[in-house]
Parts: sequence; C-alpha cells; structure tokens
Amino acid sequence: MESGTWRLILSMVPLLLYLLFIVYFDYNSPKATTSGCSLFPHDHFWISSKRIVTPHEIISGAVEINGGSIVSLVKEKDWQGQVKNEPVIDYGEAVLMPGLIDVHAHLDDPGRAEWEGFPSGTKAAAAGGITTLIDMPLNSFPSTVSKETLKLKKEAAKGRIYVNVGFWGGLVPENAINASILEGLLNAGALGLKSFMCPSGINDFPMTDATHIKEGLSVLAKYKRPLLVHAEKQQELELEDGVDDPRSYSTYLKTRPASWEETAIRELLTVAKDTRVGGPAEGAHVHIVHLSDSRSSLELIKEAKNNGDSVTVETCPHYLAFSAEEIPDGDTRFKCSPPIRDASNKENLWEALMGGDIDMLSSDHSPSAPELKLFEEGDFLRAWGGISSLQFVLPVTWSYGLRYGVTLEKLVSWWSEKPAKLAGQDLKGEIAIGKHADIVVWEPEKEFDLDENYTVHVKHPSISAYMGSRLTGKVLATFVNGNLVFDDGKHAPDACGTTILA
Repeated sequence: MESGTWRLILSMVPLLLYLLFIVYFDYNSPKATTSGCSLFPHDHFWISSKRIVTPHEIISGAVEINGGSIVSLVKEKDWQGQVKNEPVIDYGEAVLMPGLIDVHAHLDDPGRAEWEGFPSGTKAAAAGGITTLIDMPLNSFPSTVSKETLKLKKEAAKGRIYVNVGFWGGLVPENAINASILEGLLNAGALGLKSFMCPSGINDFPMTDATHIKEGLSVLAKYKRPLLVHAEKQQELELEDGVDDPRSYSTYLKTRPASWEETAIRELLTVAKDTRVGGPAEGAHVHIVHLSDSRSSLELIKEAKNNGDSVTVETCPHYLAFSAEEIPDGDTRFKCSPPIRDASNKENLWEALMGGDIDMLSSDHSPSAPELKLFEEGDFLRAWGGISSLQFVLPVTWSYGLRYGVTLEKLVSWWSEKPAKLAGQDLKGEIAIGKHADIVVWEPEKEFDLDENYTVHVKHPSISAYMGSRLTGKVLATFVNGNLVFDDGKHAPDACGTTILA
C-alpha cells in the first residue's frame, strides 16, 4: 500500500474513534422524554436538597439532569450562579439518594400476572423508591431458562414497566448439561443465572446439584456474570401427629431448620472455590440469596471470602424486621423460605449486615393470589410461601435499622452501590456525574401507618406481612432515567421504564 494512503488512513483514526464513542454513548445512555413518561416534562433541569447522598459525602446543593443522566453536581454555595434558564425542583430538607436496585424480585409476568405482573409490580417499585428491578426467572410461566423464554419476558415487559427491569436467567439441569442453551440465554441478555439447591415449588424449574452448578459457573466465567443460588438442601424430617400443629409457625420452622442452609452452603462452596483467581471458573461469581441463618451458614461464607472465593451474600428486610416468636398462629403472610428465625438470629443478622459480612439487601418480593395463602385455614405447611414487600423495603430497612445505627450511607451501599455491581450496572447506583439519573427523594423523619388509608400499589396488599405496621421514612418522589415517574402519590401516565440487557 502507498505511504500516502497509510497517512490518510492514520489521519482518519481519531475521527473514527470519536464517532464510535458518540454511537456508544448514545446507545448506552437513558433516553429521557418530555411525553407522558414524566410528571415533570423537562429534559434539562435541576433538583436541589439540603441532603444529597453522594459517593463521598452528604452535601447541600443541587444535581443537574440532562438527557436522562447526571451532568453536574454542585454544592449550595456554588450552584446558584450555574442555573440559567433551566427549571429547578427544590426538595428542601428531604433526602436525595440513588434509586434502590432490587436484584431479587418475582413479578410473575408472563403467565401468572394475576399474582403480580409488570405494571402493578413496577408501580409499587416506583412508589417505594426502587428504580431498577432484576426479575427472577421463576414464578412466571414459562420459567426463563432459554433465549426463547427470555424473549417472552422482554415482550411482556415492553411498554408496561414504570421502572428499569433486567432479567436473571435460570440454571436448571437441562441447560446445565447443554452449554449452547446457556450461552444462548446469556447472549440474549440475561444478566446472570439463578438456581435452586432444593425443590423450587415450580414444576418447570427443577433443582440443581453441585455438578450442575459447576457446569454453570464454567459458562458464566466466559461472560463474567454471577450465579445466584437459593441455598437450602432438603433433608428427611418427620412431624408428630397431634403434636406439630400446622397452624403454628414453630411447626413450619421445624420443617426448614438452619441445617438446610448450612448443608447447602457447604456443598456450594466446594465448587465456588473455582471462582478464585487462577481457578477454572475465574470471572464467574457466586451470590447467595436471602440468607436467613446467621450462625453456621454465615461463618462458612466468611471463611470462603477469606479464602479468595468470589462470593457475596444478601439478606432481606423480613429477616431483619420479624422474629419467629412474634408470628401469630395461622398468619401465613409470614411464610417464606428460608423461614424467619428466632430473635437472637435476627440480632446476629443485623450485626453481620452492619459489619459488612452480609453484602447487600434485596426484597425477595414473592407475591401470589390471596387464596393460595389459605388465610381461613392458616395452614403453614400447605400455604404458598413468599413475602410481599416491594413498595415498603426502604422504610422497613430504615425503621428497623435505626436502633442498630443505620445511616444513609449504609442504605446506599446495601440497596444501590453493591446491587449495581452485582448486576453489572456500572452507570447506576450512585449520584455522580455521568451516572443515570435514577434518584429517590424521601423524608427519613416522616412516620406513617400502613393501613387501609395508605395507598398500596402491589396487586394484593392483603398478603403483605407489613400491613398494619407503623413505619418511618416516606418516599416523596422517584426519578427513573431523568423522568419523574412518581410524585406525591401519583405515577406518570405512561410506562417508560427501560428493559436492561447484558
């Protein structure tokens, strides 16, 4: 090739790189809109507050939003001169935090939308300050275990979500032994995989063992995505007729002892060691969901972390709010798996969370049709399990955490920063320049009663164990991709959330 031609090509490289950057930035940036997506129809504006939680400090100042992203962040003494003709929303003493990212929610759509569904579930999320949900692959029908079933999820979500929604795929025996199916699912955009080490209760989502998990991790290593694991290992157990009353929560607790979690986690960690630096599954990551046992199971996880395993763990607000001793006979709203354990266990969970041994929180929002809860019978052994909580997790965490010294910074770490990292969402989870404008505005000092006068947006409020509670910390407004999607009890007319694909 002639030297002049080479010089011409080289001279064009900077321009080509610039154009590629523009295309990439445009493709990966949220698309703000001034239509019915927002209750404040402006593309470029400011929001101000005396308490803005940033990655380094809490400031009094303002956040500039343009095109769905945060473009500047200034302290109060500096920002007045920067505002020109852009409108400003002043939230006074209310707290501005990054929107919550819930990495563990069951929206049951498609197939079981009568249990919840994308519209009602994401409206509840917006009302609770959650700006991103990662939907679990089971409880919908069919379960999300292939690229074809993921496509059904995406189609069901289109035009029907009020917050951002991503999707975990499912790891089951069938696709664990067929890498091409798993790769197809991950190539189609699943953010990672989820598996059960005990029966899931869903026919098309069978349990996995250590062999299946090992195969799944080897595929995930290529994609650098996580495997989320429900870690309980079923064991034989006999109840005594006439002694173990199915209406008693202690009977249900007896059927799922802490040893189930310990046994499963011990087995899981025999393959999680493959995720260490230099290991055969380096790049993959193991995330243990909804930890309930704060004793032996937690000690095993701490040891694995110290050994260099790529492992994280979450727990849920219901394990931090309730204890087994308080659950009334027959009140099946409290049934979940793993179960809510005793008060001493709850204290240990708080200690581990505050000390950093538990990494993050999730809702494990798991609704159902009310009749499946068997309220009239109150049979804990036969009722469908799952805690309905999506709209309440922020005030619940804050209300119950106050006695343990919870801070705004801790909330952001548990509900925004670390979940964003787990889900691979580098542009979310912080109020910082260049990040997506996903923001919750709330009043930490405001008390309210969850009663018949409080507007609840989940489809079946009656099944939530939190109804009847008095909580502290009321959500005022929620911004998703720069759109004001919830404000003063009202939602934006249009559902303009974004589906998130890897």
